[in-house]
Amino acid sequence: MRLFARSSFDTPCRIEIEHSDRFLSAHVKLAGGVAINPGDRVRVHGDPIRVGFGESAVFNRMATVERAGPVARLWTKIKGHFEMSELYEVSFSPRRNA
Repeated sequence: MRLFARSSFDTPCRIEIEHSDRFLSAHVKLAGGVAINPGDRVRVHGDPIRVGFGESAVFNRMATVERAGPVARLWTKIKGHFEMSELYEVSFSPRRNA
C-alpha cells in the first residue's frame, strides 16, 4: 500500500507577512530549502498571526510537511490541469451595452 501512503516530518520555518497599501502577502520558507511537490501538505504550528495595516512581521515556527504518495501526487497534477482550463474561459474583452 505504498502507493497511497503519506509520510510526514517536522521542520522549522520562517513566516514573512506584510499588510500595507501596496502588499498583502504571507510567505512560508521551510528550513533547509525543503521542496513542496504536488499533493504535499504543510501545516504551520502555533497561534493565529495578526499583522495590523501598515505593518510587516517575521515569525519563526515549526511546520509539519506531509508528503503525498504517488497516486495522490498524480491525481493532484491531473486535477490541476482541469482547474487551470477553467481560467481559459475568462474573457477580458469589453462589453457593449445596447
